[in-house]
Amino acid sequence: MLPLLLAKGGLMMWLLLVASAVGIGVFIERFLHYHRAQINSAEFLNGVRNVLKRGNVVEALSICEATPGPVARLVKTAILNRERSREEIREVLEESGRIEVPRLEEKLNVLATIAQIAPLMGFLGTVLGFIKIFYRLQQAGLYAHMGQLSEGIWEGLICTALGLAIAIPGYAGYNYLVSRVNEIVLDMEKTSTEVLHLLSESRTLP
Repeated sequence: MLPLLLAKGGLMMWLLLVASAVGIGVFIERFLHYHRAQINSAEFLNGVRNVLKRGNVVEALSICEATPGPVARLVKTAILNRERSREEIREVLEESGRIEVPRLEEKLNVLATIAQIAPLMGFLGTVLGFIKIFYRLQQAGLYAHMGQLSEGIWEGLICTALGLAIAIPGYAGYNYLVSRVNEIVLDMEKTSTEVLHLLSESRTLP
């Protein structure tokens, strides 16, 4: 069945397959990136807190550098600016957060675009298939038979089905990745607040 579909899908089918491959690649890359970026922020902060209580800033920075993801980078930024006032540290953290969020959202627009245009590409393939049918009808006139028209019908149906088959999981994958980004951003916001308290506590220690 698959060889038949590949043989009769036409040019638009191959373009849809390329778009599908790009979408799958983007989804896998972003999924792995978010998996590495999302850490147990509470456990991470407890480790940093214990080290800072001992006054070992270098070890705290080493922990941040060894931990992947934007949360660890925010904590490292806060520690590097620990001598500033609380308000200044907050501003630095907000600026760092504004830099991190676009990194998290990188390439998501590619997946969203593929999910949006795949049905349109499929519809275009259907129109091209019907154009082929009417061309054959015009050429053959009253002597046209089903065998001459079937190629255009196949092309139209395959492109429509493939466009929808790409768009449905594409939308689902995009929404899933957006939810992962929102979770990480929420972790970043909570961590920013907690690290401010942490640095304030470390200043009051004897």
